[in-house]
Amino acid sequence: MTETRPVPRRESPWGVSEGEHRQPKAHRCNDRAEDVIQACFEGNPFKTVPGPFKLFWQCMRSKPGEEPTQPYTYLDLEPPKRSETEVKLE
Repeated sequence: MTETRPVPRRESPWGVSEGEHRQPKAHRCNDRAEDVIQACFEGNPFKTVPGPFKLFWQCMRSKPGEEPTQPYTYLDLEPPKRSETEVKLE
């Protein structure tokens, strides 16, 4: 997945430090992890969790750009898409 979503930042009790800082980036499998967490609250976890967890595990073991493209089970997000150059390499 080439697009990145901004990660919310919390303010420190000491304020924001001066200077240039690298911004944190969400992990490429964050949405898959959120889908697994949502599955835990959707009825019987023994039935709802295995599907999303399998996709999360595939995502974690994949190389960047080779994440699973199956739709999310419980999140209302577009599934990751591969660019045309990545599809031609397969």
